[in-house]
Amino acid sequence: MYSTFGHTAVRVKDEAMGIDYVFNYGTFEFGPDFYTKFIRGKLLYFLSVEDFNDFLYEYRLQSRSIREQVIQLSCGEKQKIYSALKTNAQEKNRYYRYDFLFDNCTTRAGDILVKNTNTPVVFENILPNKRPTFRNLIHEYLNAGHQYWSKLGIDILLGAKLDRKVSNHEAMFLPDYLLKGFSSAVVSNQPLVAATQTILQMPAPLSNKPFLTPSIAFSLLLMVIIAMSFIRATWAKTVLNVFDFLFFFMLGLAGLLLLFMWFGTDHTVCQNNYNLFWALPANLVMAFFVHSKKDWVRKYFIVVFWLTIALAVTWFFLPQEMNNALYPIILLIIFRSWHLSKTTSYAGKRDHA
Repeated sequence: MYSTFGHTAVRVKDEAMGIDYVFNYGTFEFGPDFYTKFIRGKLLYFLSVEDFNDFLYEYRLQSRSIREQVIQLSCGEKQKIYSALKTNAQEKNRYYRYDFLFDNCTTRAGDILVKNTNTPVVFENILPNKRPTFRNLIHEYLNAGHQYWSKLGIDILLGAKLDRKVSNHEAMFLPDYLLKGFSSAVVSNQPLVAATQTILQMPAPLSNKPFLTPSIAFSLLLMVIIAMSFIRATWAKTVLNVFDFLFFFMLGLAGLLLLFMWFGTDHTVCQNNYNLFWALPANLVMAFFVHSKKDWVRKYFIVVFWLTIALAVTWFFLPQEMNNALYPIILLIIFRSWHLSKTTSYAGKRDHA
């Protein structure tokens, strides 16, 4: 997953001085509190410096290719960039708060070059007429790598801010787009890039399309549950009772996670998440009452039913692009919440009689 979107580093080579270094802004420490910091958005990345041969060896082991752009600047500008990199690499300066969209290993590498030229770097437009959103660009890579489950997780966790259209400069948070931007850029009336060459060409790891995609898995689940709902056997009712509890409990857990990512972390892109309309945190509690005979339980599932109906109708018109693989889950919520609102009502009437 971490290599899906590529990577950008800065190579500084001076044969006369025996220098061949790679400055890498994508380094982090995998410590005991890694997952806690990563989830909360507090994981610090840092600039590391390594010998190019070590960098090359690592990429060969990982079967990752390397393309190199040779930057065409004056000797004074190159020295200025090298000095800025060395200053960034100092212990007091090397750490930064990583942001996947706006402050990552690629944006830092691009900025260190652009900010240290004597005249401004002029970029050509690298985007189509219909500007993509951040989510569109991310989907481009996930679809190419057949990473549909990762795509689903990203679409659930990241909110409406991911659906803002990108500017030409913002698109360069991805390595391929920075490469395109630099290829067409001009500084002091001459191309910024003198040459582009392949340093290492490795076969891409096999990435076959999985049979059990989210769409297929959730569609099968929907069909099985609908079919079982019409079976009168005791075992089928028992299975549905267990399913209803687990289903709504997991929906509630998902909602609780989305609330935590919105209010409990520094990930601003997790805010304004419309997935909370189907992942209701209240379901975490209501799962324990799915087959209660209380009238308030019936009313709760009536509200869930109509809320989810409204979500299904407006699904393609929301300010946030929803993952279509979730649509069978939406239909399942509608079907089971309708069923639960009816069965609790009937059960209440029988008790009253």
